[in-house]
Amino acid sequence: MFKVYDDYMTPKEVWENIDHLIPKNKIIWESFYGDGKSGENLKKLGHHVIHENKDFFNWTPDDYDIIISNPPFSKKKEVYTHLKKLNKPFIMISPASMICYKYFRELFTNDKELKIIIPKKRIQFLKYMDGKTIKTNKCNFDCFYYCYKIDLPQQINYLI
Repeated sequence: MFKVYDDYMTPKEVWENIDHLIPKNKIIWESFYGDGKSGENLKKLGHHVIHENKDFFNWTPDDYDIIISNPPFSKKKEVYTHLKKLNKPFIMISPASMICYKYFRELFTNDKELKIIIPKKRIQFLKYMDGKTIKTNKCNFDCFYYCYKIDLPQQINYLI
């Protein structure tokens, strides 16, 4: 029986690749806990990070400046709708195809604050399954970093 897993973890290099674009001296809320390593990796890069195993939709830290995370892709619509309501800067990893979804267009059409960072290569996530993190190298779709209220040079930014 096939079991669906929505827990794909962000490898450290994914945050290293955009570290130069993450605002310094800001408090980051890494809002999706997963295996806990994403927050640790951002801290290792020198960022102040709030990363607790709490429900994104029912808990918000009292003091944070920016949200950075890799949300569960099965909840993209709910996540981005909630992010828009929070109206805080964010950097989120999500499938490239999301820019074509009706709900996403309705949330961000004509919003000059939305920018995109396109990675150098396809992100290969780590699968978190039954309490273990497993390297996959089998992601068959591209992802972008979707950024809101982040000071970036252009609307579309390519990592080189």
